[in-house]
Amino acid sequence: MILVTGATGNVGSELVSALAAGGQRVRALVRDPGKAALPAGVEPVVGDLNRPETMTDALAGVSAAFLMPGYADMPGLLARVREAGAERVVLMSGGSAGSGDLSNAVSRYMILSERAVRESGLPWTFIRPRAFMSNALRWLPQLAAGDEVRVPFPTVRAAAIDPYDIAAVAARALVTGEHEGRIHVVSGPESLLPADQIAVLAKVLDRDLRCVGLTDEEARTEMEASMPVEYVDAFFDFYVGGTLDESPVEPTVQEVTGRPPRTFEQWARAHADAFR
Repeated sequence: MILVTGATGNVGSELVSALAAGGQRVRALVRDPGKAALPAGVEPVVGDLNRPETMTDALAGVSAAFLMPGYADMPGLLARVREAGAERVVLMSGGSAGSGDLSNAVSRYMILSERAVRESGLPWTFIRPRAFMSNALRWLPQLAAGDEVRVPFPTVRAAAIDPYDIAAVAARALVTGEHEGRIHVVSGPESLLPADQIAVLAKVLDRDLRCVGLTDEEARTEMEASMPVEYVDAFFDFYVGGTLDESPVEPTVQEVTGRPPRTFEQWARAHADAFR
């Protein structure tokens, strides 16, 4: 039995589908089993990852677990995973986890989560993805209002990755022990500016979309309206200070799955209905 946390999220939902399609027994951690749309045969279960004592039923009999970073008591959660008899853990963190910079709020929770996994005694694999292609969904309100898309950090390139491909790599790591002790940095096949992504959306949607880059001051004002200031500072450290480079294209998806990662255009066509 494989436990997938965040099972209705961008990566988790793809991972549940990939594992179920491969014939694996899957348990999906969800908030409301009655509302979760899961593939046939997948077992929904509830639990609070910030309160490890609530995870007993979710972890019963699991052989592997897929986790995300940043929960309140990662050591306690991992102790529960180990006590349940799991053979391996796959943790999805992020590129900044390798920086060692605990002063950055985003890097800090990823670094500490990876540290907890390393110290847990469980066999592990870390997956550090570039930016998600699905981050483009944040433009939906602007696209509903018109053809102008305002973006922060307009000069920053990223080799964004489809969550489908992150899930494909995670599925391999969960099912076999071949990836234990490895750190997989995963990316898409091309490094694009925000304007490049918007141009692809314009083509797919047959709309005359325009990318408008925000100044740093404008970007900070908008971001502080939707997230804690320490996270805003972290992103400015990454993309204005230049401490995180998400532009390199990595061969990992091809190496692990035997096929190339999906392009942004493929992702956009697969999700075109969401933008209409």
